[in-house]
Amino acid sequence: MGQVKRKRKKKHGCLWTVFWVLFFLILLEITVGAVIYREKIIEEAAKYFAPEIPYQEVKIKEEDVKRKFYYEQLDEEEKTVYKEIMQGALELAPEIYIHSSDAKRTNEIFERVLKDRPDMFWCDGTAKATHYEGAEEYTVLEPVYSCTAEEKEQRQAEIEAEAKRCLEGISPDASDYDKILYVFEYIVNTVEYDALAEDNQNIYSVFAHKRSVCAGYSKAAQYLLERLGVFCTYVTGTVRSGEGHAWNLVICEGDYYYVDTTWGDPVFLSSQEAIANDYVSYDYMCCDDRELRKTHMPDADTKLPECTKMDYNYYVVNGMYYEEYDSARVLKVMNDTISVRANPSVFKFSDADNYNTAHNDIFGNLIDKAAQDLAKQYNLEQVKYTYMDDPELNKIVVYWQYE
Repeated sequence: MGQVKRKRKKKHGCLWTVFWVLFFLILLEITVGAVIYREKIIEEAAKYFAPEIPYQEVKIKEEDVKRKFYYEQLDEEEKTVYKEIMQGALELAPEIYIHSSDAKRTNEIFERVLKDRPDMFWCDGTAKATHYEGAEEYTVLEPVYSCTAEEKEQRQAEIEAEAKRCLEGISPDASDYDKILYVFEYIVNTVEYDALAEDNQNIYSVFAHKRSVCAGYSKAAQYLLERLGVFCTYVTGTVRSGEGHAWNLVICEGDYYYVDTTWGDPVFLSSQEAIANDYVSYDYMCCDDRELRKTHMPDADTKLPECTKMDYNYYVVNGMYYEEYDSARVLKVMNDTISVRANPSVFKFSDADNYNTAHNDIFGNLIDKAAQDLAKQYNLEQVKYTYMDDPELNKIVVYWQYE
């Protein structure tokens, strides 16, 4: 059988395909490399020709912000932003250039600066933050100032003079409790709650006008207590009505407590609660979380330490706080008050059960006995008394009339 020989064809097409693929890849690499190189040149040129960003020259030292509550909660980068904002605001800079790429966070840190610094009364609390992109990202903060540099100096002098007069009344060697109580009573007794007061969001309203709202009350307490060496910071949140409110967190004899000078002021209380013009409520003169949260709720985005003690609450210190109801003790307190022609008789109970037991016994039995003693001691034909009954705060206050 014969064989047929066939010649094998050479595969020229495959070799050319490989050649063109390799050529294309080399060309692509050269092109992409040129683009990347060109972008690098443009980037470096932009850095060279771009105007220098006038960041705030920070002169603030670490000791200037030591123990500042909100500063300590920031990370290192945010602490730099905090100091830049603080430096600019101290200088009343219309524009503060900041190392930040987050305008919203910059505004939040600005709020923290003002919470830590009650003495910066010239900042009205509002600001515009704008983020800029480019060779370098940064933010410009434009705070709103309530006065000029010249007015600031004048107002500062007024504040210093009044604060000096106030602090002359308390020894620097006094206990934490005595200092806190002194400042609490100073503000309650010298300042009137007035929603229409000028500058009511800062301490100038307290020290110069003697009229303010919760922001002024709380910042003034912070300002004075810091001057006395007592840790005190500014806390914001809402109250039972849903309205925004401000109060303080303090350290008293080593433990955290809440203080609310505004709610101690009789002018702030309703006419039913303010039985007498000189009535002062001490429920929030050093109280714990449980007591505070009956009526106050701190902002959810604020991390606060636990306040677990009532040892230095005013009513506890002065024997007006009852963890167990004692009928004989309550009657004795009312009679002792009457015997020295004093006012009021105050009974603060640790919980609702004790309060309810006391309420039924006092108004169903004891107050009539005390009234008889009042009539007998002062030869009164008719006995009069007024009272405040507060189931929310578990408290009963009785005022006796001696004429």
